[in-house]
Amino acid sequence: MRIGVPSHPGFAATGGRPWSRAAETIVFVHGAGMDHTVWSLPARHFAHAGRAVLAPDLPGHGRSGGAALGDIGAMADWLIACLDGLEVARAALVGHSMGALLALEAASRRPERIARLALFGAAPRMPVHPSLLGAARDDPARAHAMIAGWGHGRRGRIGGHPGPGLWARGGTVTLLARAGTGVLAGDLAACNGYDGAAAAARVRCPTLVVIGAEDRMTPPREGRALAKGIADARLVEVPRAGHMMVVEDSDVTLDALRGFMLA
Repeated sequence: MRIGVPSHPGFAATGGRPWSRAAETIVFVHGAGMDHTVWSLPARHFAHAGRAVLAPDLPGHGRSGGAALGDIGAMADWLIACLDGLEVARAALVGHSMGALLALEAASRRPERIARLALFGAAPRMPVHPSLLGAARDDPARAHAMIAGWGHGRRGRIGGHPGPGLWARGGTVTLLARAGTGVLAGDLAACNGYDGAAAAARVRCPTLVVIGAEDRMTPPREGRALAKGIADARLVEVPRAGHMMVVEDSDVTLDALRGFMLA
């Protein structure tokens, strides 16, 4: 379905069910250089469980037009504007990586609008290695390979995927390669420039923080620090997953999210 504001119109998947304002809304927000497809399994699960699901492509990503937004605050404001346009008074936000940062920022700016918050693969600060920033700018294919290598745990790096016949690292590279010119570089720069510690301290809704025990992009200790910085936060660690825990161990992450949303 079409969402967004006139200056940045966008697309959102609805989990295979028509979206309805009458149901509780859950918004799934993707990470840097990615799109709504990373949330296919949980989006379909909650949509078929009676929730109103929105999995948007951020501006300049996936099926959303316009230029990508340059900082986390602007992305958070765009997301809230989308809820305004759909007349959604309150929603639950679920974000991965960069998507978790903008979900965190949205919850801190508009606490009355966010009912629950789930953050996957996030930290108060997510500095990006200079080599990755440079590759994303000058050699995107190399950047895709770096993220695929750093972003998966040991199973994912040797081909492990919960879906038979699927390749975890290859899937990540293919997804990142779909992004437009400069999108990944801009997203990584936005992550690198954001400090979410103050935003975390302002969050007042129930929050779930999910970390991968083998995450080399946002190390587990940083995820734990994020959980400690949020009042009423619940922490779940996925034992054999890295930064891409949503696809690396979809059963564990979906169970954690389902338990949190239904609590």
